[in-house]
Amino acid sequence: MYKNHERALEALTRRGRRRALTARTGLDFSSNDYLGLAQSPELKQAARAAIDRDVAIGSGGSRLLRGNDREHEALESEAAAFFGAESALFFAGGFLANVALFSTLPQRGDLVVHDALIHASVHDGLRMGKAERAEARHNDPQAFEDAIADWRAAGGTGTPWIAVESLYSMDGDRAPLDDLAAIARKHDGVLVIDEAHATGVLGSMGRGLGAHLEGQPNVVALHTCGKALGAMGALVTGPQVLCDFLVNRSRPFIYATAPSPLIAAIVRAALLICRFDSPRREKLAALVAFTGAQLSQQCGIEPSGTHIQPVIVGADERATRLAAAMQERGYDIRAVRPPTVPEGTARLRISLTLNVDEVQVGAMVAALAEELKRLDA
Repeated sequence: MYKNHERALEALTRRGRRRALTARTGLDFSSNDYLGLAQSPELKQAARAAIDRDVAIGSGGSRLLRGNDREHEALESEAAAFFGAESALFFAGGFLANVALFSTLPQRGDLVVHDALIHASVHDGLRMGKAERAEARHNDPQAFEDAIADWRAAGGTGTPWIAVESLYSMDGDRAPLDDLAAIARKHDGVLVIDEAHATGVLGSMGRGLGAHLEGQPNVVALHTCGKALGAMGALVTGPQVLCDFLVNRSRPFIYATAPSPLIAAIVRAALLICRFDSPRREKLAALVAFTGAQLSQQCGIEPSGTHIQPVIVGADERATRLAAAMQERGYDIRAVRPPTVPEGTARLRISLTLNVDEVQVGAMVAALAEELKRLDA
């Protein structure tokens, strides 16, 4: 009955690309818990306080039925104010939110130009949607401009949408948001900024790299709550009309069970921490600078300058060997291979969080330098 599935898994095994779940072990250099909030006393206390005031654990249904809760509405109101947007809408996860956004908001006759390294969830949303789509070279504003100009020249008359990540999840580099915003304005388009890996960490009060653009009528942002905010879910922020449109037309919103009200209460607490606890971001920034200097000195690796640091080794087998060696030394560092990253760019993805300190980072970089030499030998 399942021969095709078995053959597909066997093919992945032969290519060294079969995935398997593994338990957490070793020091955290692979999670997205950048501010160390996921197991923090502050969020645990927020959960206890929410339960004490009778916040429900489950929603019991979609938000258009009985699933809507005052915690959802309070979170959305507070998030819109925090991020400087007109409105916000809470989803159960970032992947779901991106699928909802890109399958619903761009219309037939529109064009979505997305960065070549955009999240997989954006691709899935676009496949479900009706708009045309085009890929632009990574972080190349001229490529976005050219794609829109070519589409217009071919008769395109709808709205162009520009889709980017503010901080790229596998390279740790930043998008040229101001240039892209200018292109969106020039062409009466919309700029969609996925702030997944910047929310909570970068920008004023951790509001993301596009914080200065939010509130503009042609800017939509996505802020995930399961990374630096330490909880789960995602917030789409932007003009009220677009959030209302999602409520009325987005199948992933309409037909999905609403997110947990308890999680919404915890995310509210996480946003307050972002607003008032700048020492966390400062401590992480110092750790990023320290790590970059160590990687440059000991490994000859150019620092990304952010809390996401790739160590690109090329071949899949080299990446898996190197990751296994680091894990044996007690460092939870994972290999990332195609199709998640382009062919020939298999890598280790080192994630910097407040779950480690400079002493542990220094020891990790020293171990990495030794293992890189062993790998090359």
